[in-house]
Amino acid sequence: MTSAQSAETRVQAETTPMVQADHVYKSFGALQVLRGITLEVEPGQVMCLIGPSGSGKSTFLRCVNHLESVTAGRLYVDGDLIGYRERGGKLYELSAKDAAKQRRDIGMVFQHFNLFPHRTALDNVIEAPTQVKKVPRDKAVARAKDLLAQVGLSDKADAYPAQLSGGQQQRVAIARALAMDPKLMLFDEPTSALDPELVGDVLAVMRDLAKDGMTMIVVTHEMGFAREVADQVVFMDEGRVIEQGDPQEMLSNPKHERTRAFLSKIL
Repeated sequence: MTSAQSAETRVQAETTPMVQADHVYKSFGALQVLRGITLEVEPGQVMCLIGPSGSGKSTFLRCVNHLESVTAGRLYVDGDLIGYRERGGKLYELSAKDAAKQRRDIGMVFQHFNLFPHRTALDNVIEAPTQVKKVPRDKAVARAKDLLAQVGLSDKADAYPAQLSGGQQQRVAIARALAMDPKLMLFDEPTSALDPELVGDVLAVMRDLAKDGMTMIVVTHEMGFAREVADQVVFMDEGRVIEQGDPQEMLSNPKHERTRAFLSKIL
């Protein structure tokens, strides 16, 4: 490869969005949940998706890592078409095995933790690296201990989920996702199932991830977090992007009446 070609490759790498959604549609039978979502997230950016329940935010998030297949349109992560292979202008869905390989690079944190109840916090964190990436156990354990310390739970490595608060379980879930060294993190209302006094610790971990340059898409109703941490906020309603922009401007001075109506109810 010549120096000119190398420079061109570097420029392409620098300008490739981490997430690119191109007219994404998703239907469940006759119910159309996503209606042409088009947006981009650059590497190192934090995007917060806001909007009323049923607006399609969580469905879109699940499409990004192909937990849900799209009905039409294309989704790319770091330049790779997600969930499909294109041949001759036609899309063919990947096998479950190949889709799982793509998913390894995308961490996801759900509302309800989804920890293995019969395994300790440490064992929950090392499960995917040892089973999926075949990382040697001693290396996985060392990494897991570092991650548990990172989320403020170094003293809970041997605790089982039932012995942890909801906020602690969610922080273990974040450590578990990070153990796979993802290039992208997806958060689906990570604080919605928590008691109010436990929300702050989880948001603090997410703030630190943002400071460290992790690319994140966050479905949230925490407007303070969106205002402070997000690079862009997207308001969705009825499966469409209604408005998006700088969080300070958009949350203080929304331009669309539907955005204004939504924010007036929750702020």
